Amino acid sequence: MILAIPSPLGVALGIATAVAYGFVAAAGARFSRQSAQWALGIAWLLHAAVLAHGLIGSEPRFGFAPALSVTAWLVLTVYAVESRMYPQLKVRRALAWLGAAAVLLAILFPGTPLHVTASPWLPLHLALGIASYGLFGAAVVHAWLITRAEKQIRLAAAAEPQGGVPLLTLERLTFRFVTAGFVLLSATLLAGLLFSEQLYGAAGRVWKWDHKTTFSVLAWLTFAILLIGRARFGWRGRTARRVLYAGSALLLLAYVGSRFVLEVVLARPPV
Repeated sequence: MILAIPSPLGVALGIATAVAYGFVAAAGARFSRQSAQWALGIAWLLHAAVLAHGLIGSEPRFGFAPALSVTAWLVLTVYAVESRMYPQLKVRRALAWLGAAAVLLAILFPGTPLHVTASPWLPLHLALGIASYGLFGAAVVHAWLITRAEKQIRLAAAAEPQGGVPLLTLERLTFRFVTAGFVLLSATLLAGLLFSEQLYGAAGRVWKWDHKTTFSVLAWLTFAILLIGRARFGWRGRTARRVLYAGSALLLLAYVGSRFVLEVVLARPPV
């Protein structure tokens, strides 16, 4: 819901999407894998319809909940592609609950209108940033899968963790998502630094070291350290995952956290 407009149709689509996700999460285990995948696909399409509906509104809006909604949809998109290559990744129910929660949150908190002086390129700039959220979100999901698989090995609960998907494959995929997310995050920060006035109008004339900027730069530095540590020192396992989680938490605080405080705690629009 990148440009969410609170309307009866938007609310109805959102509720239908949340119900579809909830059905997959609660009852998907009772059906065959193919049937559950079809049900999740329907929920994913409804979610896409919610996002598309927001794009045709007359008053563009954005906020912490729409950002989480788009991020969840992107993570589910990654899963939809990966599940064809690795059909036994067991994360469908968790992602369905994530999608349902994100959609409901976006209904309750549809965000605030964008600056009237903002550039038409601003949605593209925001899309780059949210795309990096989605890629880092996918990396976190894969890191969690690695942690779960390692616990299964230690407890001897499964002879083949993740139904045959090797840990090294999961680790390689994790760092691919981290690298792609780092590229997009770098592009987002660079665009904000060089073209803030063009993107935000008079409101963005000066580069501001506010909470969003500070946490974004700290997250960028954390991910840079992670990639350098991986390339130079072969970081992997628990060390790499801890750095990934730290960087992701900082990135979450950068936009979602700061906007949550402004929109919900302080109940005022962002400056």
